[in-house]
Amino acid sequence: MHVTDVVVVLDRLGLPGQVMVPDHPRGVVIFAHGSGSSRLSPRNQAVARTLNEARLATLLFDLLTDAEALDRENVFDIPLLAGRLAGATAWLRDHPAGLPAALSDGLPVGLFGASTGAAAALWAASQPDADIGAVVSRGGRPDLAGVVLGQVRAPTLLLVGGLDREVLRLNRYALGRLRCPAQLIVVPGATHLFEEPGTLQVAAECARDWFLAHLAGIRQA
Repeated sequence: MHVTDVVVVLDRLGLPGQVMVPDHPRGVVIFAHGSGSSRLSPRNQAVARTLNEARLATLLFDLLTDAEALDRENVFDIPLLAGRLAGATAWLRDHPAGLPAALSDGLPVGLFGASTGAAAALWAASQPDADIGAVVSRGGRPDLAGVVLGQVRAPTLLLVGGLDREVLRLNRYALGRLRCPAQLIVVPGATHLFEEPGTLQVAAECARDWFLAHLAGIRQA
Protein backbone atom coordinates (compact mmCIF):
# COMPACT_ATOMS: atom_id res chain seq x y z
CA MET A 1 0.00 0.00 0.00
CA HIS A 2 1.37 3.39 -1.02
CA VAL A 3 0.09 6.28 1.12
CA THR A 4 0.91 9.77 -0.11
CA ASP A 5 -0.05 13.13 1.37
CA VAL A 6 -0.85 15.48 -1.50
CA VAL A 7 -2.01 18.98 -2.31
CA VAL A 8 -4.79 18.99 -4.89
CA VAL A 9 -4.06 22.04 -7.03
CA LEU A 10 -7.14 23.73 -8.48
CA ASP A 11 -6.36 27.03 -10.19
CA ARG A 12 -4.87 29.10 -7.37
CA LEU A 13 -6.13 26.85 -4.58
CA GLY A 14 -4.22 24.08 -2.85
CA LEU A 15 -6.42 21.60 -1.00
CA PRO A 16 -4.76 19.00 1.27
CA GLY A 17 -5.51 15.36 0.69
CA GLN A 18 -4.28 11.80 0.93
CA VAL A 19 -3.96 9.19 -1.81
CA MET A 20 -3.88 5.49 -0.92
CA VAL A 21 -2.89 3.10 -3.68
CA PRO A 22 -2.84 -0.69 -3.20
CA ASP A 23 -0.76 -2.92 -5.44
CA HIS A 24 -2.35 -3.50 -8.86
CA PRO A 25 -5.36 -1.20 -8.29
CA ARG A 26 -8.62 -1.94 -10.11
CA GLY A 27 -9.89 1.63 -9.98
CA VAL A 28 -9.79 4.80 -7.92
CA VAL A 29 -12.52 6.29 -5.72
CA ILE A 30 -12.57 9.98 -4.86
CA PHE A 31 -14.32 10.93 -1.62
CA ALA A 32 -16.53 13.96 -1.01
CA HIS A 33 -17.12 14.51 2.70
CA GLY A 34 -20.17 16.13 4.21
CA SER A 35 -20.77 19.35 6.10
CA GLY A 36 -18.61 19.79 9.17
CA SER A 37 -16.21 17.05 8.08
CA SER A 38 -12.88 16.81 6.24
CA ARG A 39 -10.44 14.38 4.66
CA LEU A 40 -9.74 13.19 8.22
CA SER A 41 -13.29 11.90 8.75
CA PRO A 42 -12.89 8.60 10.65
CA ARG A 43 -15.94 7.15 8.90
CA ASN A 44 -14.68 7.92 5.41
CA GLN A 45 -11.23 6.72 6.39
CA ALA A 46 -12.78 3.41 7.50
CA VAL A 47 -14.66 3.05 4.21
CA ALA A 48 -11.47 3.87 2.31
CA ARG A 49 -9.60 1.07 4.08
CA THR A 50 -12.27 -1.43 3.02
CA LEU A 51 -11.95 -0.23 -0.58
CA ASN A 52 -8.15 -0.39 -0.41
CA GLU A 53 -8.34 -4.01 0.76
CA ALA A 54 -10.30 -4.74 -2.42
CA ARG A 55 -7.54 -3.13 -4.54
CA LEU A 56 -9.34 0.15 -5.07
CA ALA A 57 -7.19 3.27 -4.74
CA THR A 58 -8.69 6.24 -2.88
CA LEU A 59 -8.32 10.02 -2.72
CA LEU A 60 -9.65 11.87 0.30
CA PHE A 61 -9.25 15.65 0.20
CA ASP A 62 -10.70 18.81 1.69
CA LEU A 63 -13.28 20.37 -0.61
CA LEU A 64 -12.93 23.76 1.12
CA THR A 65 -10.11 25.75 2.65
CA ASP A 66 -10.22 26.29 6.42
CA ALA A 67 -11.39 29.87 5.88
CA GLU A 68 -14.10 28.83 3.41
CA ALA A 69 -15.40 26.15 5.77
CA LEU A 70 -16.20 28.81 8.39
CA ASP A 71 -18.94 30.14 6.11
CA ARG A 72 -21.95 27.79 6.32
CA GLU A 73 -23.14 28.95 2.91
CA ASN A 74 -20.07 27.36 1.34
CA VAL A 75 -20.73 24.07 3.13
CA PHE A 76 -24.11 23.81 1.40
CA ASP A 77 -23.06 25.32 -1.94
CA ILE A 78 -23.46 22.13 -3.97
CA PRO A 79 -22.30 23.57 -7.35
CA LEU A 80 -19.16 24.90 -5.64
CA LEU A 81 -18.42 21.56 -3.98
CA ALA A 82 -19.14 19.68 -7.20
CA GLY A 83 -16.73 21.95 -9.05
CA ARG A 84 -13.99 21.17 -6.55
CA LEU A 85 -14.71 17.45 -6.89
CA ALA A 86 -14.60 17.64 -10.69
CA GLY A 87 -11.37 19.60 -10.45
CA ALA A 88 -9.82 16.99 -8.18
CA THR A 89 -10.85 14.28 -10.63
CA ALA A 90 -9.15 16.14 -13.48
CA TRP A 91 -6.08 16.74 -11.30
CA LEU A 92 -5.79 13.04 -10.52
CA ARG A 93 -6.23 12.06 -14.16
CA ASP A 94 -3.37 14.40 -15.07
CA HIS A 95 -1.08 12.07 -13.09
CA PRO A 96 0.66 14.65 -10.88
CA ALA A 97 4.27 13.94 -9.99
CA GLY A 98 4.94 11.97 -6.83
CA LEU A 99 2.03 9.55 -7.13
CA PRO A 100 2.47 5.83 -7.85
CA ALA A 101 2.78 4.95 -11.52
CA ALA A 102 -0.22 2.62 -11.21
CA LEU A 103 -2.50 5.67 -11.19
CA SER A 104 -1.40 6.55 -14.73
CA ASP A 105 -2.86 3.35 -16.15
CA GLY A 106 -6.22 4.85 -17.15
CA LEU A 107 -7.97 3.64 -14.01
CA PRO A 108 -11.76 4.03 -13.92
CA VAL A 109 -12.98 6.63 -11.42
CA GLY A 110 -15.78 6.32 -8.88
CA LEU A 111 -17.15 8.93 -6.49
CA PHE A 112 -18.13 8.34 -2.86
CA GLY A 113 -20.12 11.05 -1.10
CA ALA A 114 -21.41 11.40 2.45
CA SER A 115 -24.10 13.86 3.57
CA THR A 116 -23.88 16.99 1.39
CA GLY A 117 -20.87 15.42 -0.33
CA ALA A 118 -23.25 12.94 -1.94
CA ALA A 119 -25.07 15.79 -3.69
CA ALA A 120 -21.72 17.16 -4.86
CA ALA A 121 -20.74 13.73 -6.20
CA LEU A 122 -23.98 13.37 -8.15
CA TRP A 123 -23.75 16.93 -9.45
CA ALA A 124 -20.18 16.30 -10.64
CA ALA A 125 -21.19 12.98 -12.21
CA SER A 126 -24.06 14.66 -14.08
CA GLN A 127 -21.75 16.79 -16.22
CA PRO A 128 -21.46 15.70 -19.86
CA ASP A 129 -17.68 15.22 -19.74
CA ALA A 130 -17.52 13.70 -16.25
CA ASP A 131 -16.75 10.10 -17.34
CA ILE A 132 -17.49 8.70 -13.87
CA GLY A 133 -17.90 4.93 -13.60
CA ALA A 134 -20.00 4.70 -10.43
CA VAL A 135 -21.31 6.77 -7.51
CA VAL A 136 -22.04 5.73 -3.92
CA SER A 137 -23.86 7.90 -1.37
CA ARG A 138 -23.66 7.10 2.37
CA GLY A 139 -26.19 8.85 4.55
CA GLY A 140 -26.31 11.37 1.77
CA ARG A 141 -28.51 14.24 0.67
CA PRO A 142 -28.89 13.42 -3.03
CA ASP A 143 -32.07 15.51 -3.05
CA LEU A 144 -29.85 18.62 -2.93
CA ALA A 145 -28.73 17.72 -6.47
CA GLY A 146 -32.37 17.56 -7.54
CA VAL A 147 -32.13 19.69 -10.66
CA VAL A 148 -29.44 17.46 -12.22
CA LEU A 149 -30.41 14.02 -10.91
CA GLY A 150 -31.97 13.04 -14.21
CA GLN A 151 -28.68 13.78 -16.00
CA VAL A 152 -26.56 11.34 -13.97
CA ARG A 153 -25.47 8.36 -16.07
CA ALA A 154 -23.12 6.61 -13.65
CA PRO A 155 -24.67 3.66 -11.76
CA THR A 156 -25.59 5.03 -8.34
CA LEU A 157 -25.97 3.32 -4.96
CA LEU A 158 -27.78 5.09 -2.12
CA LEU A 159 -26.93 3.79 1.37
CA VAL A 160 -29.14 4.97 4.22
CA GLY A 161 -29.54 3.95 7.86
CA GLY A 162 -32.88 2.38 8.67
CA LEU A 163 -33.29 4.71 11.66
CA ASP A 164 -32.42 7.82 9.64
CA ARG A 165 -36.03 8.28 8.62
CA GLU A 166 -36.01 11.80 7.19
CA VAL A 167 -32.90 11.16 5.11
CA LEU A 168 -34.41 7.86 3.99
CA ARG A 169 -37.45 9.76 2.73
CA LEU A 170 -35.23 12.18 0.83
CA ASN A 171 -33.25 9.33 -0.71
CA ARG A 172 -36.42 7.64 -1.89
CA TYR A 173 -37.37 10.90 -3.56
CA ALA A 174 -33.95 11.10 -5.23
CA LEU A 175 -34.13 7.48 -6.35
CA GLY A 176 -37.32 8.29 -8.22
CA ARG A 177 -35.57 11.15 -10.05
CA LEU A 178 -32.52 9.17 -11.16
CA ARG A 179 -32.55 7.77 -14.71
CA CYS A 180 -29.32 5.79 -14.38
CA PRO A 181 -29.04 2.26 -12.95
CA ALA A 182 -29.67 2.94 -9.26
CA GLN A 183 -30.35 1.09 -6.03
CA LEU A 184 -31.30 2.06 -2.49
CA ILE A 185 -29.97 -0.11 0.34
CA VAL A 186 -31.28 0.45 3.85
CA VAL A 187 -28.87 -0.65 6.59
CA PRO A 188 -30.96 -1.93 9.53
CA GLY A 189 -30.37 -0.35 12.93
CA ALA A 190 -28.19 2.48 11.60
CA THR A 191 -28.70 6.18 12.29
CA HIS A 192 -27.35 9.02 10.17
CA LEU A 193 -23.67 8.62 11.05
CA PHE A 194 -23.66 4.79 11.05
CA GLU A 195 -22.24 4.83 14.58
CA GLU A 196 -24.00 1.64 15.70
CA PRO A 197 -21.76 -1.45 15.95
CA GLY A 198 -21.19 -3.12 12.59
CA THR A 199 -23.34 -0.76 10.54
CA LEU A 200 -20.52 1.26 8.99
CA GLN A 201 -18.77 -1.94 7.93
CA VAL A 202 -21.96 -3.12 6.24
CA ALA A 203 -22.13 0.18 4.35
CA ALA A 204 -18.44 -0.03 3.42
CA GLU A 205 -18.84 -3.55 2.05
CA CYS A 206 -21.89 -2.52 0.01
CA ALA A 207 -19.89 0.38 -1.42
CA ARG A 208 -16.97 -1.93 -2.20
CA ASP A 209 -19.18 -4.40 -4.03
CA TRP A 210 -20.88 -1.63 -6.03
CA PHE A 211 -17.59 -0.13 -7.17
CA LEU A 212 -16.11 -3.50 -8.05
CA ALA A 213 -19.18 -4.44 -10.07
CA HIS A 214 -19.42 -1.19 -12.01
CA LEU A 215 -15.78 -0.16 -12.41
CA ALA A 216 -14.63 -3.60 -13.57
CA GLY A 217 -13.37 -3.62 -17.12
CA ILE A 218 -13.48 0.17 -17.58
CA ARG A 219 -10.32 1.88 -18.76
CA GLN A 220 -10.00 5.57 -19.42
CA ALA A 221 -8.37 6.79 -22.61
